[in-house]
Amino acid sequence: MVCDSNIVIYSVEPEDMACRAFMEDENAIIASVTRIEVLGYPGFQSLSPERRLRLESMVASTAEAGLDEEIIQRSISLRQDRKMSLGDSIIAATALEYGLPLVTRNTDDFRHIAGLTLINPFAAR
Repeated sequence: MVCDSNIVIYSVEPEDMACRAFMEDENAIIASVTRIEVLGYPGFQSLSPERRLRLESMVASTAEAGLDEEIIQRSISLRQDRKMSLGDSIIAATALEYGLPLVTRNTDDFRHIAGLTLINPFAAR
């Protein structure tokens, strides 16, 4: 499964066992842009040192799918079909190219994508 950036962020919260379970699954991967989104957002440096370390550790311990030509072309196609953020298009393209479901809280951002299986860990709560 490909884990969206929001799943990485929620997974380091002590009370969020559902997201952590997805992130700790041996088959979990993240898109390369997820590392940029999670570790590169402007407020990252204002987080507590403990939270920053948890996020850095979670990202570092999860397999990362690189941005290759197939993912780039799929991302371009997704953005041509419908307006969506660059990050979301790369994450969705990664899941599609690997043939994996996408775990995300933001299912509305991806519902329109044919062939993409979505898992929302918050839906059952």
